[in-house]
Amino acid sequence: MIADQPTLALDFDGVICDGMIEYFQTAWRTYCRIWSPSNSVPPDDLAQKFYRTRPVIETGWEMPVLVRELIKGTPEADILHDWQSIAKQTITEENLDPKLLSTQLDGIRDQWISANLPSWLALHQFYPGVIDRVKLFLESSLSLYIITTKEERFVRSLLEKEGVNLERGRIFGKGEKRPKYEILRELLAGTKPTPQIWFVEDRLKTLLKVQQQPDLGDVRLFLADWGYNTQIERDSVTEYPRIQLLSPSQFTQEFSAWRS
Repeated sequence: MIADQPTLALDFDGVICDGMIEYFQTAWRTYCRIWSPSNSVPPDDLAQKFYRTRPVIETGWEMPVLVRELIKGTPEADILHDWQSIAKQTITEENLDPKLLSTQLDGIRDQWISANLPSWLALHQFYPGVIDRVKLFLESSLSLYIITTKEERFVRSLLEKEGVNLERGRIFGKGEKRPKYEILRELLAGTKPTPQIWFVEDRLKTLLKVQQQPDLGDVRLFLADWGYNTQIERDSVTEYPRIQLLSPSQFTQEFSAWRS
């Protein structure tokens, strides 16, 4: 038996919450630690360049490398079209270790959180209209889950600041240490009647991995076009019939609008 209304599974960063300012600040601090620039204050236009190109990042260690490329003057268009090759070349030419970069970035973030959690949380913003819609979902009988790579405690802290309280077991965070498609599989298997899951994610590659799972063929997939993705990725959605592009205005409307 299939449930009458969908069960929503939402990503957090890039769907509900915009953490771009935090990404930049942490990336800049890591860049300063590695490359020791003469000026510890970033150039005026650097943050905006980072925001525009950040969607190409797949793993955290790439963020300070992105800052490095922007400082060097690598054109944004080149970064958006061929980031993986650029990053690989920089790693090789400058003899960098991605694992060490990742450790340094995580360490800087952890130190910041430990020293001043409120200031770190304050760098996160909620997308206009999205958090209000989430509140309405929670006031209804709809089942809502958050599947994210952010630590659950931070997700809860940010949501609680907005007056949103999710029951235990509704947030699958970084501690899960498993692919999102496995969590979706668990939700399908552990809920009766079998839910019709609608999964909203801002990373196209994540949606494609879900699409590759034969047993998740009934999960509806939506790419949040306001999140951390590029125009190239948004345009490519037409190549994948199962994946639907979702706009903020659609998200805040009734579910019938999501299908248009």
